[in-house]
Amino acid sequence: MRALLLLLLAAPAAAWTPVAEVEAALAGRTVDYDAGAWQRFDPSGATLYHAGAPSWGRWAARGGAYCSEWPPADGWVCYRVEIEEDRVRFVDDRGGFTEGTFRE
Repeated sequence: MRALLLLLLAAPAAAWTPVAEVEAALAGRTVDYDAGAWQRFDPSGATLYHAGAPSWGRWAARGGAYCSEWPPADGWVCYRVEIEEDRVRFVDDRGGFTEGTFRE
């Protein structure tokens, strides 16, 4: 048992890496979320979130963050973007996050 614990402690953990080039990381890509939801980031700045029904919004890279605006809400909300292999995480200013997987 002790040997297994030491092996687990020595195994390298995957690390989330902050993304500096947000537009390059997201433009033209689709992210799959839990429960069948997904989001497409069009290079034009439009974004489609689909979780049973389509919801169109706008997205932009601003100051090294992913920012989005979803009608009918007024205003932009920004998130830090982190990547770990084929996964992406959007982190809000309170540390809450949403994770998804890039679709190939």
